[in-house]
Amino acid sequence: MSGTKAATYGTVTKTFHWLTALLILTVIPLGAVANRLPYETNEQLAFKAQLFSFHKTLGVIIFAVALGRIIWALTQTKPATLHPERKVETRLADLVHWLLYISLVAVPLTGWIHHAATEGFAPFLLPISQDLPFVPNDESVAKLFAGLHWVFSRIMVGAILLHVAGALKHHFIDKDATLRRMWFGPAIATSGIHHSSLVAPVAAVAVYIAATAVGSAAGLYTEKSDRAQADLAAVTSEWTVTEGEIALTITQFGNPVTGTFNDWTSAISFDENATGVLGAVETTIAIGSLQIGSVTSNALEPDFFHADSFPTAVFAADIIPDGDSYIAEGTLTIKDVTAPLSLPFTLTLADDMAQMEGSVVIDRRTFAIGQSMSDETNLDFAVTVDIALTATR
Repeated sequence: MSGTKAATYGTVTKTFHWLTALLILTVIPLGAVANRLPYETNEQLAFKAQLFSFHKTLGVIIFAVALGRIIWALTQTKPATLHPERKVETRLADLVHWLLYISLVAVPLTGWIHHAATEGFAPFLLPISQDLPFVPNDESVAKLFAGLHWVFSRIMVGAILLHVAGALKHHFIDKDATLRRMWFGPAIATSGIHHSSLVAPVAAVAVYIAATAVGSAAGLYTEKSDRAQADLAAVTSEWTVTEGEIALTITQFGNPVTGTFNDWTSAISFDENATGVLGAVETTIAIGSLQIGSVTSNALEPDFFHADSFPTAVFAADIIPDGDSYIAEGTLTIKDVTAPLSLPFTLTLADDMAQMEGSVVIDRRTFAIGQSMSDETNLDFAVTVDIALTATR
């Protein structure tokens, strides 16, 4: 491009600029308000989740718009600054623009990866997958990108404030055409085109690297918890569990969310040749070891598992045959409630090795879990528990 047109902003560029501005000035306060809202009742949680869903959905839209804007900008010639003699001001403006370009991609992308790496709470309101290719469902990954999203958001806000301050200075103090030539209407031409250098983009990347390092030093990318977890004592057992998993699946806002207890012990006696009762099992679970997506901390609060006051849950049962499978018939104690529970399971025996798989559906109301959610608007009553383990005699 050359001549007068090269020294003006086109309609497409202006549209991208103001659409991005509108989206950003909506998504930032939306996220800030949603983050501060309480969630002690069904209605509060539903409203909080709805705002977060809008926030996340706008983030995805911003990511798409930002990519389009950047691709378009790379094909255009940018008008020259109105005050080329102001070297420091010009370089600062270039730095701020590059910080904004990086932020428009980095902030929504880290938020998207955080969403994809965890489960539960506030889905996208778009007909797209809640997952991303190559992003594992892993809480450590989720925590990393949640921290990066927080750090990068602060860079974005700082860059926006500097950008707005610069535009207002040009308009009200310098009284030049900097702001007016980005607005719609008759084209305002200026002489020359902008000559870019690598200094601004390199400096912007350096700012991001430095901020990321500060976030790491502050421990923003790893899970921090002051919640005490039960220290389970070793158990003596005829059968030793070599590997296994206790998982539970809840349904929140109509979507399944699966988590696991990472610390538990089982004392197992079992004789396949016995008659009647074949053995017994007593499993003790450290409630504080639960990891269940983005709702982990909420699940451990008093209205749910109340992990501080009730650090363990215990399932004690006799093992009885049931045709070609088995049933662990006994009781489950969660919090201060003990209720009968029958766990059907299959068992594969090979010499002195056993592989067991079982599943049972529990009503959370039986154990006074989620009493503030007296209906299934936000959280279903049914909780599915899946158990799989391998043990040696």
